[in-house]
Amino acid sequence: MNEVSEELKALLERDRIRRCIERLARGEDRRDAELLRSSFWPDSAIDFGVFAGSFDAYRAWVVPGSPAIPVTQHNLGQTLIELKGDTALAETQVTSYHRVNMGEAERDTVIGGRYLDRLEKRGGEWRVAQRTMLYDWFQDFGVSVDWSQGVMGMPFSAGHYTGKAAGDFSEVFFGKAPAAR
Repeated sequence: MNEVSEELKALLERDRIRRCIERLARGEDRRDAELLRSSFWPDSAIDFGVFAGSFDAYRAWVVPGSPAIPVTQHNLGQTLIELKGDTALAETQVTSYHRVNMGEAERDTVIGGRYLDRLEKRGGEWRVAQRTMLYDWFQDFGVSVDWSQGVMGMPFSAGHYTGKAAGDFSEVFFGKAPAAR
């Protein structure tokens, strides 16, 4: 019975770690400072290659976000987690979409890579203590189309379908913002 309880404990710890990584991705996409804060320790170090710094500098970089990048979406793949007591090492596959305003036009880009996270459990809570981004591939799909009024030639029946960070309907859905009247 002891083996099962240790195995179950490890399974629960891995689930808590995955939820932390999921909160972090949502925090980046929604530019939500509280979700980011709940995912990183205040003394964390972050290195994306194009940005490296402390948690405070990272948060200021992500929230409110660059006007040059009006839309992002981070899709997480499998996560390999190695538990080592109150420390864990995790590698998470990520595919991220970014609409980038290049001045004359907006472009759609996609990055494939991996997050290498060292997480620490402090006070019973898992958060990222160090994150490094590894880039495996990049694709620039060219000038973006304006899909804000509909997709595939069909108009949206209401204004809440686009997933922009500001005014995102998912905030209403989760009860974090009032419904529009």
